[in-house]
Amino acid sequence: MSILYGNIAQDGAVIKVGGVDPSVTTFRGKAICCDSQDQALELIDNGTVKKGHVVVIRYEGPQGGPGMPEMLAPTSKIVGRGLGKDVALITDGRFSGATRGIAIGHVSPEAAEGGNIALIEDGDEIVIDLPNRTIDLLVDDATLAERRKYLKPFKSKISSGWLRRYTAFAKSANVGGTLMSDEEFEERKAERQAQEK
Repeated sequence: MSILYGNIAQDGAVIKVGGVDPSVTTFRGKAICCDSQDQALELIDNGTVKKGHVVVIRYEGPQGGPGMPEMLAPTSKIVGRGLGKDVALITDGRFSGATRGIAIGHVSPEAAEGGNIALIEDGDEIVIDLPNRTIDLLVDDATLAERRKYLKPFKSKISSGWLRRYTAFAKSANVGGTLMSDEEFEERKAERQAQEK
């Protein structure tokens, strides 16, 4: 396992390096964006996803999913089509231990929190560098800031009940998808920082 950082995952993302073909140390590809796992499966099945693509599955994190559903099906389909070395997948969702291929999950902050994964557009170039543990969107900060102006606030599919409460208060995967208010989160963060000194 490795933790990757970059402008897509300022708070980190996870890759199972042992599931990546050893010949792949870096990957550069063009984004093909999906706002759900179902949309990604459709694009893989109909042949839209091709060599050189980075499939971006967003709004599947703790808030967006909600609950961070497993993304094993898309990676299995990519590898099953013989594209395990030629197509990458990044998501704010999670993977099981059976995942193979260039599959990066737990992207934090997640799209539902306004993380940069929400700002990626089809055709954007993404570079994954495993030796240096980085994942970057090759789009300048000014362009990202302009895109952010037009980013619509996340609206949950869940409108009532306990899952709605979870969606409203869940934090990103880098802090465990925990359920707490912003105030409590900041208090705990300050306590941890004080303990580290």
